[in-house]
Amino acid sequence: MAGLIEDYALIGDMQSAALVGRDGSVDWLCLPRFDSDACFAALLGDERNGHWRISPTAAGGPQPRRGEVTRRYEDGTLILQTQWETMSGTVLVTDFMPPRRGEQPVLVRIVEGVQGAVEMECVLRVRFGYGKVLPWVRRIDRCLAAVAGPDAVWLRTPVHLLGAGMQHEAAFTVRAGDRVPFVLCWMPSHAGAPEVTDADADEMLARTRAFWTGWSARCSYHGEYSDAVLRSLITLKALTYAPTGGIVAAPTTSLPEDIGGVRNWDYRYCWLRDATITLEALLRTGYTAEAGAWREWLERTVAGSPRDVQIMYGVAGERRLAEWEATWLPGYEGSVPVRIGNAAVDQRQLDVYGEVIDAMTLGKQAGLRFDRHTWALVRQLLEFLEKHWGEPDEGIWEVRGPRRHFVHSKIMAWVAFDRAIGVAELATTGADDRWRTIRDQIHAEICDQGYDAERRTFTQYYGSSELDASVLLMVEVGFLPPGDPRVVSTVRAIQRDLMRDGLVLRYTQAAVASDGSAGVAGTTTEVDGLTGGEGAFLACSFWLVNALHLIGDYDEAVALFERLLALRNDLGLLSEEYDPRYGRQVGNTPQAFSHVPLIQAALNLDNHAGHHCRVPAGRPAATQL
Repeated sequence: MAGLIEDYALIGDMQSAALVGRDGSVDWLCLPRFDSDACFAALLGDERNGHWRISPTAAGGPQPRRGEVTRRYEDGTLILQTQWETMSGTVLVTDFMPPRRGEQPVLVRIVEGVQGAVEMECVLRVRFGYGKVLPWVRRIDRCLAAVAGPDAVWLRTPVHLLGAGMQHEAAFTVRAGDRVPFVLCWMPSHAGAPEVTDADADEMLARTRAFWTGWSARCSYHGEYSDAVLRSLITLKALTYAPTGGIVAAPTTSLPEDIGGVRNWDYRYCWLRDATITLEALLRTGYTAEAGAWREWLERTVAGSPRDVQIMYGVAGERRLAEWEATWLPGYEGSVPVRIGNAAVDQRQLDVYGEVIDAMTLGKQAGLRFDRHTWALVRQLLEFLEKHWGEPDEGIWEVRGPRRHFVHSKIMAWVAFDRAIGVAELATTGADDRWRTIRDQIHAEICDQGYDAERRTFTQYYGSSELDASVLLMVEVGFLPPGDPRVVSTVRAIQRDLMRDGLVLRYTQAAVASDGSAGVAGTTTEVDGLTGGEGAFLACSFWLVNALHLIGDYDEAVALFERLLALRNDLGLLSEEYDPRYGRQVGNTPQAFSHVPLIQAALNLDNHAGHHCRVPAGRPAATQL
């Protein structure tokens, strides 16, 4: 059975990633890309769906004691160290995926004796096709080769594994000073054996350590929250698909937002809604090359007709992300369906046009390439938005209910025109007067139809009395100045009516849970068209940190930020949401859309590199009505 979501560590090679449990089991691994089929899928089922465990041998009874477990990342790296202290000795397992040389992905596990002698066991069960396809396994020289269809996985180790019960297993002893390597490599099944061997394990470890420590040393932020920021930056780098610069939202699919419910989505794709805050986080911490690669990915991906811009894409810019269900998988803790692909790709979200233009202009401000082709792209997007900004859409949260005039979508349409005007003025090409007119028209409409004067708050959509945390971003993007009383009263309304146990929900959930915890889990909500509820979306709480800071409540912002830091697991990782009912992380993990606003909030609290913000420090809101 899979562990708690916060029990998992991330390792990866910037093209794919694995989740390693506290028990030493690799329960999720997709090869050769983030969005490839999983060969270990126990995370969404059980051991029969594929896993690879290395741990001290079980001893004595159905609930064996394997000793005290501690784990950490080597400083400044994505190299995981898990240590067991048993009655007979201490053993350390080091897990990592070296940055690739060529196309073959490699996962390395090194078992090291620290003290005494420890009996260990290795259990390998490869299942291709998300846990469905049983491979043909044979021994070739000192290798185990598992082959089925287009996939082959090769394991090289000095330990002899025997086949039993549709898996391979071994028992071995490590003593102080012993180092036992395991090297698992994926290859196309037609390509033959890989060149890498278990004898290369230490060289790959040294190379991986050098890569990550060198990369981490480039971080320009050394403030109060430097440890948390660097761990989040390393996580963001790990979620980057190196060949293209695209950044996936998470390396997993279908980890539930509501345990046992249907809110299970595939997040192994790149969302445009993350564009500007991701760019900002990278620029403000000194990672200009990564920011440039992400900006270039963005420009290539949205190339074409503006009407065809999607809300998400594959890691190389793929557009067809058809959603289907892996019906043979029982789901994480019974949460079904298990979805592969994401049908939200076909939704209309008008906010993405503002995100793209905001990212492009922020890049220009930071000195990234902004030539006539980039400017032509911006103009084409604006021409489309000029005709369609007044239409309803599905909004930032990808609701599977009716289209509405979501306030956040309108704000981001305003951002699109505001930023383009700024670029035109900077370039001395003469801003289009029509853009100013549209910008001001959008602003006036939002303030008129998106603001509930009786409740003194901006709402989720026009005519609604419901709240939505996304309106907190209006200060951050410069729509209104922080001192505007409508901003302050909106922040207070969200604190009063959209928080549960000190955390911010995405939007009002009208239902009440069976345990009485309103707004955390319940039956069908009117807005999103889905049954069940969800936990608190962590990005929203980080947005509140920024909003509180901007309106002058610094101490309150710091208190909330430190509360959020305490929700990270022992390795500094955050999933998409936190469910206060159970005191657990929920949703796909680790989640870029949690770690990026963490970085942003920390930098804001420390006033670090404000000139790279989407609205630079000191710049007034472009329109104040």
